[in-house]
Amino acid sequence: MLAIRLQRNGRTHLPVYRIVVQESQRHPLSGRVVAEVGSFDPKTKKTVLNKEKVEFYLKNGAQPSTRVARILTLEGVKLPAWVKATPVKHAKAKHADKLRKNQPKEEPVEEAPAEEAPAEA
Repeated sequence: MLAIRLQRNGRTHLPVYRIVVQESQRHPLSGRVVAEVGSFDPKTKKTVLNKEKVEFYLKNGAQPSTRVARILTLEGVKLPAWVKATPVKHAKAKHADKLRKNQPKEEPVEEAPAEEAPAEA
């Protein structure tokens, strides 16, 4: 079975990924790649894709990884119905009640106007 996945390139602390089609049992760094279909730079969010090749391999049953599936949808590639889109996970605060935005707002205390003494004539 073929998989469309990211293969890491670049140097330390500056990754650049190639989007490759590879046998799913192989490790991404093994070097045995069926086809290179694009690249992705996470720092600049720049993506270069050969959409014709990607659609060809998707029609023939290549399974994209979750990250590649997200990249493909952002680039406008139509994914088959059998590709499962994973929901975006949101981090939850451990102690949400202690957050400032969840504290009750303090209402400004208005002082009562001082009562005027009766005017003596």
